[in-house]
Amino acid sequence: MLSPSKILSRFNPATGEVPGARMVKRHLSSLRGCFADGAAFQAALAQQDPLIYTVATVTPADGEGDLHCGVGFIMPGKIGGEYFMTRGHLHAWRDAAEYYIGLAGEGVILLEEEATGEGRMVELRPNGAVYVPGRTAHRTMNTGATPLTYLGVYPAKAGHDYGTIAKKNFRCVVIEREGRPVMVARKDFLTTKHTK
Repeated sequence: MLSPSKILSRFNPATGEVPGARMVKRHLSSLRGCFADGAAFQAALAQQDPLIYTVATVTPADGEGDLHCGVGFIMPGKIGGEYFMTRGHLHAWRDAAEYYIGLAGEGVILLEEEATGEGRMVELRPNGAVYVPGRTAHRTMNTGATPLTYLGVYPAKAGHDYGTIAKKNFRCVVIEREGRPVMVARKDFLTTKHTK
């Protein structure tokens, strides 16, 4: 039987903090290669290395049927037209699905099926839940003016594969057009940037 401290977790949607949980902090420098516009990334990094996002991880048990969760917190901002984002990942256990539940702020999740490369952009807002199927890469972005906070719930044995995304990245990017987030092909975005 789990102790009460393992059963109940409290989190602060305004800060993304979970007392007693391990928190990972990702600054701009740790997102090298994520943003399509490398020149804009380098220019921003030359100015400062701001905190882009944090994830506080809750791992009450690691058994076959157990669940883990993470509270994500992404700051508002853009690099070269793209919104501040997470590194994005697949699950090491490819069949593992995940639920993302919006707590505060406005954002989107970029989904990409591993087998087909088909991409989708799904809105993530408070009181909304996004289902991420297995074998689907996912990256979260803050599209609003305030921090985005969300809860991710996944199988304890899911694991995280960041390496695959680091090698090939997502085929699409999410940029702002006329005040709204829009998903465009990475190659088209880069072509447009270089022909302006």
